[in-house]
Amino acid sequence: MLAAIEAGGTKFVCAVGDENGNIVERTQIPTTVPEETMGKVIEFFRNFSVDAIGIGSFGPIDINQESPTYGFITSTPKIGWKDYPFVQAMKDAFAVPVGFNTDVNAAALGEASLGAAKGLDSCLYITVGTGIGAGAFVQGQLLQGLSHPEMGHTLVRRHPDDPYQGRCPYHHDCLEGLAAGPAIEERWGVKGVELAARAEVWDLEGYYLAQAIMQYILILSPKKIILGGGVSHQEQVFTSIYKYLPELLQGYVSLPELSSYIVRPGLGDEAGITGALILAQRSLKSK
Repeated sequence: MLAAIEAGGTKFVCAVGDENGNIVERTQIPTTVPEETMGKVIEFFRNFSVDAIGIGSFGPIDINQESPTYGFITSTPKIGWKDYPFVQAMKDAFAVPVGFNTDVNAAALGEASLGAAKGLDSCLYITVGTGIGAGAFVQGQLLQGLSHPEMGHTLVRRHPDDPYQGRCPYHHDCLEGLAAGPAIEERWGVKGVELAARAEVWDLEGYYLAQAIMQYILILSPKKIILGGGVSHQEQVFTSIYKYLPELLQGYVSLPELSSYIVRPGLGDEAGITGALILAQRSLKSK
């Protein structure tokens, strides 16, 4: 029995199941402060006898196992979670191995193992929602080095007709500052779900995402790109990306048919929690 946590900025999804993505039971817990949220998380898992735990967490987090702050949520602006020892809290509650990575890396692992990139040794998973993040699966491994990738903070060129200054607290007009869900709402005055009929909204969104995707392709050369998160439910975003990306690349890189190369998650909204189950299984095997 494996335990999985997909820790997001607004909610924690907790599940028990196996490494094949078969879920026995799950729950959702609002992300408030650690004492409240983690108390409910631990209470849920105490109902099961679990052999390992996998965590895909919002970040930034420390995933360097040689670091004294390995397993911590680090410089997040989310109140109460800065410098929170996530892995240690779970180890204190359950004496089992714990796998730990970012939520988007977990989703990339899920999609590479059982989803849209199954059978490939590389893929990129991008989520566009409250924030923007990306996880990379390269040569059969999750990408990490000095830290984990922070591709949502890639700098992009502002559209000449876009006066919006961006809302990232660190970089203002990075990709996340211009194209995440809160930026869409602040720029247009209403939530994205209420803007489905406004083609100009999604054309601009695709304009920014295509710039970032161009950079990801040039650096990582993934064999599949998977676009998830709430914004991916807008079909017009894909149409816009397919329009702008060839204009940006100018034939410099030969790509497959874009409609089969940049796709929605094969696991739908289950990519992150499935990847967390696989992280749990990997931690068990490594022990």
